[in-house]
Amino acid sequence: MKQMFLLALLCLSGLALGQDPQPATDAPAAKPAKNPVVVIETSMGTIVAELFADAAPKTVENFIGLAEGTKEWNDLKAGKKVKQPFYDGLIFHRVIKNFMIQGGCPNGRGDGGPGYQFADEFNFEKLGLDKEMAVDAEGKPNPLAGQEIRLGVRKVAGKLGISNDQQLQARLQEVIAELRKMPVSELLVASGRKDDRDLPACHAPKRGYLAMANSGPNTNGSQFFINLIDTPWLTGRHTVFGKVIEGMDIVDKIGMVTTAAEDKPAEDVVIKSIRVKKDEKAEEADATPTEDK
Repeated sequence: MKQMFLLALLCLSGLALGQDPQPATDAPAAKPAKNPVVVIETSMGTIVAELFADAAPKTVENFIGLAEGTKEWNDLKAGKKVKQPFYDGLIFHRVIKNFMIQGGCPNGRGDGGPGYQFADEFNFEKLGLDKEMAVDAEGKPNPLAGQEIRLGVRKVAGKLGISNDQQLQARLQEVIAELRKMPVSELLVASGRKDDRDLPACHAPKRGYLAMANSGPNTNGSQFFINLIDTPWLTGRHTVFGKVIEGMDIVDKIGMVTTAAEDKPAEDVVIKSIRVKKDEKAEEADATPTEDK
């Protein structure tokens, strides 16, 4: 209870801050017939990943478009928009042992992208976040609520007409009672994330899964990471769009490299290319001679 009080007291300072951000309204992407598979060639080996076209169609479409060079992006070095493979020659610029490896920044520093941003893709019901409450029976914050618990305190305090620390202390039990009824999904929506119940699937970030890096709600671009461990605290905050199906040993190997300042590998780990894997059976069918009629 004491921990909850201290947290609530801390959050109260943001009670009258600006409006909650609004989610982007991107048009839905077309869904491929089946989940595509991509081959990520790196300077340390090959990684093969299945992409979740059903759970994150816009994200998968963007990732493949950049990888194959069919999607236009802003090349700042050339000073123009181009359509060419985006990831070829980039590096994994951020590697944190027992956490994740991150790449996809054209600057190699983590501050670059393709010159545009697009919305997250979440179905909080599929993730079970509509059943997870902001705090438990003892008033302890749910780890899945993360920093968004601050928004919960702010929303509840506003609803109850609480405007200062003294009022919060006097009515703390009322605040906790309301937070026990507030699902984590509501907090995430309040933070600007869209809850798309039309998505037929949604995945939590687990070991070997690919997810988009971002700087807040709806700020996806080109940067992505691959988890070295399960990261439940990132659930509903980073769009998960694929999983490694071959080469997890390569991911682990990259995750163990020596790093320097800002978690950048001391020696570059290069993404040589990312391409959609060809359907061998389809290729064989195409190569079969047919009789002219």
